[in-house]
Amino acid sequence: MDLNSNFWKNKRVFITGHTGFKGSWLTIWLSQLGAEIRGYALAPATEPALFDLADVSKKLVSSNIADIRDLDSLKKAIEFAKPDIVFHMAAQPLVRDSYTIPVETFSINVMGTVNILEAIRTTQVNVKAFINITTDKVYENREWIWGYRESDRLGGHDPYSNSKACSELVTSSYRNSYFHPKELARHELAIATVRAGNVIGGGDFATDRLFPDIFRSIIAKKKLTLRNPLSIRPWQHVLEPLRGYIMLAERLYKRELVGIGNWNFGPNEIDAKSVETIVKMLEKYIGHRQTQSPSVLNFPGYTVEAQTQVHEAHTLKLDITQAKNILGWIPRWNLETAIGKIVDWTESYLKNENMESVCLKQIQEYSESSEQGY
Repeated sequence: MDLNSNFWKNKRVFITGHTGFKGSWLTIWLSQLGAEIRGYALAPATEPALFDLADVSKKLVSSNIADIRDLDSLKKAIEFAKPDIVFHMAAQPLVRDSYTIPVETFSINVMGTVNILEAIRTTQVNVKAFINITTDKVYENREWIWGYRESDRLGGHDPYSNSKACSELVTSSYRNSYFHPKELARHELAIATVRAGNVIGGGDFATDRLFPDIFRSIIAKKKLTLRNPLSIRPWQHVLEPLRGYIMLAERLYKRELVGIGNWNFGPNEIDAKSVETIVKMLEKYIGHRQTQSPSVLNFPGYTVEAQTQVHEAHTLKLDITQAKNILGWIPRWNLETAIGKIVDWTESYLKNENMESVCLKQIQEYSESSEQGY
């Protein structure tokens, strides 16, 4: 199923966290589909940032640089935007940072969710679809070898994961208390949460994330330090879950699938790999590229950090049966393809190319890919 540009044309979309990595890609894509986008977020958290490199601001009808914890400001922004659809992405997104700033992490991730739902509830707007973007880490991790299903128990060991599980519970509470699917004719708002795997892609400059760390080591010509080389994660290109979010938002707006509150978006099981495997795949890919033509990228190798790390789950996989069978969403780019696209994006960035054009080109390439999962 291709995305429906006829549906998205002139739809008023409100995105919290639009200045972030995923928010920037979503803004670019929805703008390309014809949506009118209003954003609400803090200024970009990194320098450089995809939001600036791809000139995302010009794709916005309005951009509120403000804090999701400021309910009054958020209400005013919602009232002004009068959105049809809301994507909630604003978050403190890093596990390791959550150990250092737990109060801020819970405040942003939990009360931020309360605030956006409360702003929708108490203002005179007619939002038809609300999607809360959380994470695959919301599940109570039991180190299973199989993927977690949407019905599995929520949990979260570290402050980040736990705060996102709390965000899920907040969303469920508002859904059941104020926006119950059985009363849709009265309130008109369909609500869902979406849980994506480890998202990778060009334009991610966050600290303590694998691919940004890899490319920083390449640029600095210093060996990469791996913290948890054996940890297994469901890696997927950023365009994969974003397509799922966009598909789901349309169906919710049309009052379809409103009885299903939670959705997983992850790769096919074969692409759940260890950190070290990912690094070796990328090293091999860059080495092969060097044999074809000169490249600005040279992988300097890696070492494993010896000191004890903060707790992170060893094995994490997602079951995506529901998204495949009910929504009709199927992964398009396997891990090798995703790595290649990230290398392409990074080379373009280092060559000072027009990054807006690069992003649009990759969106087009993804949209034209087959729905075979590869």
